[in-house]
Amino acid sequence: MKRIKEACLLQTIHFQLKEDLPHDAAVQTVRAEVEHYKAQMDRNRTQYKITRQEEQPDGSILIHIKKQYNNHSYGAYMDD
Repeated sequence: MKRIKEACLLQTIHFQLKEDLPHDAAVQTVRAEVEHYKAQMDRNRTQYKITRQEEQPDGSILIHIKKQYNNHSYGAYMDD
């Protein structure tokens, strides 16, 4: 029998601009979407660490994140 002792996801998420909005509104929408994503993880008590967040030349946002997986222990994954 095997059991998961520790688990962590390493993700790169690209929050892209919506094409049907003017550029300034699309940038504001993307920023709000990123904040909503973070707030949702906080509400769900998901442990996470954003290792890098970059605004792209077009205004979209790229984040690199380490995130707890299915409420498993994440051990030393978040240390570095």
